[in-house]
Amino acid sequence: MQPVLEMYVPDGFDLWPVAEAESFGFLPLGGELSPTEVGAAVMRIASCNDVAPDGDRPPRPADALGSFLHGLLTFDHLFAAGGLRVTDHSTGVTFLPGCCDGLEDWRDWHQFLDGGSLLGFGHDPLSPVAERFGDTVRLTVNADQSDSPAIELSITKLRNLLADAERDLADFLALAADWASSHLPGHCVPVTAALARVLGLPTTATPPQA
Repeated sequence: MQPVLEMYVPDGFDLWPVAEAESFGFLPLGGELSPTEVGAAVMRIASCNDVAPDGDRPPRPADALGSFLHGLLTFDHLFAAGGLRVTDHSTGVTFLPGCCDGLEDWRDWHQFLDGGSLLGFGHDPLSPVAERFGDTVRLTVNADQSDSPAIELSITKLRNLLADAERDLADFLALAADWASSHLPGHCVPVTAALARVLGLPTTATPPQA
């Protein structure tokens, strides 16, 4: 199980260095990313929230960097395209986030384990679904297909995988805090806090302001 971002790097982005990424492919988040991969991830999360301000938020700043970060720093409810990807290496089956999924909702998996019977992540043409049957969880790649591949695992195994995914997110957040102190010195603290919010993690340390 890996926390992943669905990537898209717009042409001509030059606010900071970013790694090339396959459009609408998935970037796994963790502590092993290069600085340009961290930059690409921060860019993607900021771009997911880069929409025109409404009447409840302050106006967009005039400068390009402040304008691009405005949604990330002012939205109450942040969004990050992606979710949790699960791969069964014994069969080659991969369970991907769906169109109704977001990385900010990853803790819904815990609620599902603690009492839910079904958790859906998308709709036609791809409908990933997690279902619980006693102590077993079935992850169906596409519930709209009667012969869809699926992954089955125990409740205990899934809890362990979720703990690993949370560690990956915490490791990524630590990397992103260090990255922001170098690449976004004037916005380091609020950007790190916003990333912690979208990932559902505490900001355990305040990075230094330049």
